[in-house]
Amino acid sequence: MQKETKNWLTLLFLACVWGSSFILMKRGMIDKASGDEIFSNTQVGALRMALAGLALGPFAFQHLSKIKNLKTVLSIMVVGFLGNFIPAFMFTYAETELSSGYAGMLNSFTPIFTLLIGMIVFQQRLNRLQVVGVVIGAVGIVWLMMAGADLSSSGSWWHILAIVLATLCYATSVNTIKNNLQGIKPFAITSMAFLFTLLPALVLGWYFGVQDTLSSNPHALSGLGYISILSLVGTALAVIIFNQLIANSTALFASSVTYFIPMVAVLFGMLDGERITVYQVLAMTVILAGVYIANKIAVKRV
Repeated sequence: MQKETKNWLTLLFLACVWGSSFILMKRGMIDKASGDEIFSNTQVGALRMALAGLALGPFAFQHLSKIKNLKTVLSIMVVGFLGNFIPAFMFTYAETELSSGYAGMLNSFTPIFTLLIGMIVFQQRLNRLQVVGVVIGAVGIVWLMMAGADLSSSGSWWHILAIVLATLCYATSVNTIKNNLQGIKPFAITSMAFLFTLLPALVLGWYFGVQDTLSSNPHALSGLGYISILSLVGTALAVIIFNQLIANSTALFASSVTYFIPMVAVLFGMLDGERITVYQVLAMTVILAGVYIANKIAVKRV
């Protein structure tokens, strides 16, 4: 019972950490008190990846010598760029127009896309229950997009589609790990993935003028503080804890954190004064119901 309680507490901790990442992105870009811009969305993305790479990259060198073929290297690069690098920039771009809570809701697309990409790209077969879950989830996705978009402006649609792209990237990364990187420890995959993205992140940070913002913006230190928490706690530390949770429980139990992240994101958004509509919450619930149904048969087998 004590171990089970510890696993649940760890799961809830991860949900809080990853659910809060959306508000941390927002606070890295905008000073709450003055409303002034601190770092641009591209600077936040570059800083997030650079700090995570500096934290996890050094651990990668002990694993690189064990990689013997090009396919494995390319798969780890897919995890680095599609699973982390591109989404980091897509989410910050999206949050220049969308609330952090709504961005967190849109993140619930990930498990549905994971099933679809597994079927289309990796030829995985879906059972009848999974097909029903995907259809329900797809209805929820369309509803959630419609519930949050300002139809009088194309801008909101582009920002919503940025998160759709990010969740497609996440889903591709998850399937790549599952199908191409079996037998490699999750922490080894993660550290090598961040090592591969470290140099591009540093170059983009310099190109987008991070150094100028640090030296000239009066709110730079507070913004950097939020981004550091986002990167070091929400990325580096959370990955280590997540891997340990998988070891102490099951992958199925650990992956159930997906159900809680949007709820935490919405809560933090509301605490920050963001407006969340009933229709958005209902649409998110439909998506999560689809995910639950699609995974129900797997739960029975455990």
